[in-house]
Amino acid sequence: MFVYEKRLQYPVKIKQTNPKLAQIIISQYGGPDGELAASLRYLSQRFTMPIPELKATLNDIGVEELGHLEMIGSIVYQLTKNLNEEQLKAAGFDAYFVDHTTGVYPSSAAGVPFNAAYIQVKGDPITDLHEDMAAEEAIAKHNVFLRLI
Repeated sequence: MFVYEKRLQYPVKIKQTNPKLAQIIISQYGGPDGELAASLRYLSQRFTMPIPELKATLNDIGVEELGHLEMIGSIVYQLTKNLNEEQLKAAGFDAYFVDHTTGVYPSSAAGVPFNAAYIQVKGDPITDLHEDMAAEEAIAKHNVFLRLI
């Protein structure tokens, strides 16, 4: 069971829109190494984890990733809300806008919709934990890139 606190873990208060930045950050929402993939990965892998404490840890991490998903969605929304047509076109955000307006849709920066094939769940604890480490490394590299822009 999950308990939702109805507040962001860290407040997001962006005052200036930036659709170019939103296009990059959207991958953290629904891209192959994004928070949606991470959450589903951990929450799915927990079922076959034979050690109760590790099963609980995978569950906790999966729920934590849902909190990250909420923050990333808030960032993308605040970066794109109230954009006019000229701003959308200038930023190259118009193709996304045609399909989703300013809704936060799980996709990669390239516009590829979220796909469950982004994650692996093998039922073998060692294999699954290796998958988790590889995915977290990819996320860390993406976060370094975001700090550079």
